[in-house]
Amino acid sequence: MLMYIVDAAFPSLFARGLGQVDRVVVLKSERRLMLYAGDERVATYRIALGSDATGHKTFRGDSRTPEGLYTLDYRNKDSQFYRSIHVSYPNDADLAAGIEADVPPGGNVMIHGLPDGKGWIGPVFNLRDWTDGCIAVSNSEIEEIWQAVPDGTPIEIRP
Repeated sequence: MLMYIVDAAFPSLFARGLGQVDRVVVLKSERRLMLYAGDERVATYRIALGSDATGHKTFRGDSRTPEGLYTLDYRNKDSQFYRSIHVSYPNDADLAAGIEADVPPGGNVMIHGLPDGKGWIGPVFNLRDWTDGCIAVSNSEIEEIWQAVPDGTPIEIRP
């Protein structure tokens, strides 16, 4: 247990130097996020998703994680979670589907660490899906991802 408390307090001490990656792939059904440099997978992480994880996000508040091709377009070091990186949802197709269905598609989908003050949860954070549609990893893992993934990196979120 002490390791997780230390990990929560000093996550950068536990981050590996992965170098820069050029692609992120999420497999929702396997609860995995993978980082790629070219064709080489350089890291794999267990994740937690939206609390209603099956299917593509279709409207604000559905607690689903979107599926499709997006970009990691900016980061937030002052997040209510330990760091977060924004996923460019909704894209043009998501916006068009929302207009057609007359529902707001939502937004603010992120890859993020644990809620502020909850870093002590450590690796048990992913025993169930609990986000509002985001992709959650541990604090030490978001630190690694933060360092390895530049803004503009494509992310593919698969069912």
